[in-house]
Amino acid sequence: MPLLTRNALARPEIKKIIQKNRPSMEPYENIYKDFHQNPELSGEEARTAGIVAKHLKSLDGYTVHTGIGGHGLVGILKNGSGPTVVLRADMDALPHKEATGLPYASKKISKDRQGKDTPVMHACGHDMHVALLMGTAELLLSARSQWSGTLVCLFQPAEELAEGARAMIEDGVFDEAKFGIPKPDIVIGQHTHAVRAGRITLSPGPILTAIDSLDVRIFGRSGHVCRADMCIDPVLIAASIVVRLQGVVNKEVRPEEFAVVSCCSIHGGTAANIVPDFVDLKVTIRSYTAAVHKRMLAAVRRIIALECEVSGAPEPQIKTFMTAPSTINDATSEARLKEQFDAYFGPESTPLYPFGASEDFSYLAEAVKAPYLFYMFGCIDPELWDRKEKENKLNEVPHHHCADYKPVIQPTMTNALDAFAIAALTFLGSPME
Repeated sequence: MPLLTRNALARPEIKKIIQKNRPSMEPYENIYKDFHQNPELSGEEARTAGIVAKHLKSLDGYTVHTGIGGHGLVGILKNGSGPTVVLRADMDALPHKEATGLPYASKKISKDRQGKDTPVMHACGHDMHVALLMGTAELLLSARSQWSGTLVCLFQPAEELAEGARAMIEDGVFDEAKFGIPKPDIVIGQHTHAVRAGRITLSPGPILTAIDSLDVRIFGRSGHVCRADMCIDPVLIAASIVVRLQGVVNKEVRPEEFAVVSCCSIHGGTAANIVPDFVDLKVTIRSYTAAVHKRMLAAVRRIIALECEVSGAPEPQIKTFMTAPSTINDATSEARLKEQFDAYFGPESTPLYPFGASEDFSYLAEAVKAPYLFYMFGCIDPELWDRKEKENKLNEVPHHHCADYKPVIQPTMTNALDAFAIAALTFLGSPME
């Protein structure tokens, strides 16, 4: 399906549209602070979704549908014939104790899926994503005389568990008969980036990795540590597995390919003198290509199974609890948007280098066989960035999922709102004659 049915808006026109119709940022800054102070775990985004729905309904023109795939929702603005452009923002937070020291820092404690109390923090910028898409919705409504087509503002739950996009698809979010959304011509997402605030980063091709995360249980035979000859020690087996997994990438992946295999969680045993019955591991596999990913997954399963076998242990239990495909930006679409970003942001429009993180964003586009683009916007305090860069200590800059990750509000939010509007206007049609 062609991306446009009408001529695209020219660069000077887009700049004028944004400057004329950009809403006051103060209300959206306050919304962001509220979301940051009141984070919600994956699948629990009821309060956030409620605030978004109320806002969209207050903007005269949007049709709002809620409760899609959990707490997902969409605001649909139909504005004549033309392309359908989907803008997506994710809403969920992380089980993490905040250490930013911000006056609007989260102090929230919630129950996780195991029923345990856990601190909750927006450590990945989703609170800002939501506030920005709310503001973009207002801008594009104000500018509706300057474009044609259908705009879909999609707010997704449960990204951190790679569940929300699929849940919304399975609930029929793009079923036109159900929710009235024409087949999307392009799906666009944006994300905070731990680089200098003001930068907008975009590149074609692979951007984010595919992921498989595994829950692994290694079984043994319990008993007193002084009679280890009568036991099967799952702690020793687990330790051997963790060490062996560190060699998978080095020995089975070509130097020019990228892959990550890591075990970041290991739990087992209750006492110093008791060999336990089992040990639990969590293993993550990441790569950019399907071939490498398949090879890594097979190697991990093989090592786990064989370490158990040679130790005389029962067959291990391996369950996938998170999976998502890689994010690969459409090259044709990227070239068009990059031209607009370069014209608007000048030298602050820079390449987005792949860095190994994962997302479930691409499910939304792949479900309807539409091209997609995922770009990132800098959010680190320029003074902090410049100082750390001068000291050659950029590794000390807080990044995603850090307890002290704190996007600076400005110039971040204005630049990112402009970028979202530019992205939409690049692929929506020009106004009706």
